[in-house]
Amino acid sequence: MKPGLAPSTSATPLRSLTAVVIDTETTSLDVKKGRIIEVGAAALVNGACDDGCIFSELVNPGEKVPVESTAIHGITTGEVMKADDFATVIRRYQAFAGEHVTLGYSLGYDLGMLKQEHERAGLVWKAPRSLDVRDLVRLLNPTLPDFSLESIAAWLDLPLGARHRALADARLTAEIYLKLLPRLRERSIRTLAEAEDACRKLADMQREQASIGWQDVVRPQSVNAMQMGVLARVDSYPYRHRAEDVMSKPPIFADPAMTVRDALTMIAERRISSVFLERAKPDAPHGIVTERDILRAIAKEGEKAFWKPISAIATFPLSTVTETDFLYVAFGRMQRKRYRHMGVVNVAGDLVGALTQRDLMRLRGDEAVALSDALDEAVGVNELAAVWRKLADAARALVEEGVGARDVAGIISSELCSLTAHAARMAEQEVAATRPRPEALRYAVMVLGSGGRGESLLALDQDNAIIFDAPDEEAAEAWLEKVALRMNAILDEVGVPFCKGGVMAGNRAWRKTSADWRRQVASWLAKANPKDLLHSDIFFDAVPVHGDRLLADDLMQSALSVASHTASFTQLMGVQAAQAEGLIGWFGRLATDEDGRMDLKKNGILPIFATARVLALRHGLAQRSTLFRLEALRGRSDVPERQLNAVIEAHEVLLGAILRQQLADIAKGVPPSNRVDPAPLPRLDRDRLKWALEQLPSVSDLLGVPAV
Repeated sequence: MKPGLAPSTSATPLRSLTAVVIDTETTSLDVKKGRIIEVGAAALVNGACDDGCIFSELVNPGEKVPVESTAIHGITTGEVMKADDFATVIRRYQAFAGEHVTLGYSLGYDLGMLKQEHERAGLVWKAPRSLDVRDLVRLLNPTLPDFSLESIAAWLDLPLGARHRALADARLTAEIYLKLLPRLRERSIRTLAEAEDACRKLADMQREQASIGWQDVVRPQSVNAMQMGVLARVDSYPYRHRAEDVMSKPPIFADPAMTVRDALTMIAERRISSVFLERAKPDAPHGIVTERDILRAIAKEGEKAFWKPISAIATFPLSTVTETDFLYVAFGRMQRKRYRHMGVVNVAGDLVGALTQRDLMRLRGDEAVALSDALDEAVGVNELAAVWRKLADAARALVEEGVGARDVAGIISSELCSLTAHAARMAEQEVAATRPRPEALRYAVMVLGSGGRGESLLALDQDNAIIFDAPDEEAAEAWLEKVALRMNAILDEVGVPFCKGGVMAGNRAWRKTSADWRRQVASWLAKANPKDLLHSDIFFDAVPVHGDRLLADDLMQSALSVASHTASFTQLMGVQAAQAEGLIGWFGRLATDEDGRMDLKKNGILPIFATARVLALRHGLAQRSTLFRLEALRGRSDVPERQLNAVIEAHEVLLGAILRQQLADIAKGVPPSNRVDPAPLPRLDRDRLKWALEQLPSVSDLLGVPAV
């Protein structure tokens, strides 16, 4: 395998798995008597076959190859006698395979043979983490007449090609694996750990294989922090703070015509390390001149450089982050691009501050920290999925660093918004390659629901919409439909599943002109039936992530204004927000369902974030996050302070319980959800959870409606 490729982890999506696909040719199907005579392996790198990364070697078994074996694979005694022995070949194979996951077809046989050969050669055998593609086939289509590679290839409409040589069979197995991925996604099997867990249910086959000497494939039962990838330990500071918290402001500007000498004087007098260039017109890019730019110019041209305009040595365009970006985004971008200075812009694109390496010296990290930047630079769906797979590992590391659940949710949501924006750009480019973008089209992609609020955890699905305006609405709608459907498909392939409720831009109901959106909001406010309330709940958390953001902002400001003056709507939303099924049972015990779990979203955080949304609408507050909405109400005479504090703290506790359960489930291969098992919790954590649930009636006090 190529150096520098990190091994896949439990949270790695199958779509972006890096693995070694192995096959062996032997003298016999009897594990105890047979000998390996060929080892072949193909590489999967970030979910794609790497034809330039292969391993294929014959092995000298020290004995003759039976004629009946040669009849199958064509390998003769004369050929293998010229090869190296197993101990020599396996060392080269191990250097090739490294610590990567091993895939194979009927892999237990190959692992059993490798184990026997290790013992014969006096070598220590350590079974690799592995996944049998045959198990996946049996899981997806147990009614196949047989499970030979020939039958599977026919079922999946794959050309069979050459057979019964190790490398050829390994390559065919890799192609089968990739063909299975869409079917596995339909079964909600998306990560390595989820596939491992599903395959454990085929234990009857594994027991049968073990009885004849086959080796079990290896699936870890527990995962510690050091096994979770490059983000096992990170400094939490850049995940807690945003660019606006540390930037220098206001930014220092200079006239582009200013001489280098005058710029150097300004830098020295103001004790700064750079100046920004004033823009000639509003849509022109920002530029920057740093101390190093001036020194390089002087070193190159001597005294002549002093009299040049700074525009001649400036860097255009200036690299920027937004003021609300987390610091880890800026840190990673600087490190990846070797910048020492960056600008900070507001939502309108105006330069409002500056960041330097000096501002970030207290931070630790590496390239893997900058998920947003890596998402922006990902090329193709496979690479996008490879970046996205780091999210669960990053969340785990942050939790272990003691970062609060709300902060972790904010980071997950930020990355979801970045991913959605990147998927939209990819989709737009693909569609535009065959169908030109309609003239004068303005549109924006919005992330709705928890992603818009900044409160997404790891049980993600898609909630997105599109707003647009164009002279030719019919042509624009036809073009945007293709973009939206492709964007939704990319997100699903990468690891953010389709929304079961259909709240996606690919659905015509969530793709409208600005005028139609305003009519839709008016309809929701007028009817206010349960379905309308559900849709408006999701909508009022919308945040634009791609395209013409002002188009979306204008819509949201208008919708907020109308909703805040529609008392019947906010009152009905308030009544619904106060409804929750009690999770405290008899004698103060936590009430669980038949699976021993409790839905802490539906009956825990939902009443809280719904309450915060209602109060924000009532008071015309533009904040989206639950915490900011609640904090913005502090000090109002109609908002009880004690209940407000209790609800804010309960929100953090409940989010934390869900997040920790999701991380535990992901490590075990269980799809993450919002359902929590309180039984394994330490006594203190159970007590805190119980306390948080006991605060939910306080939402009625905040809303001023009777508890239900």
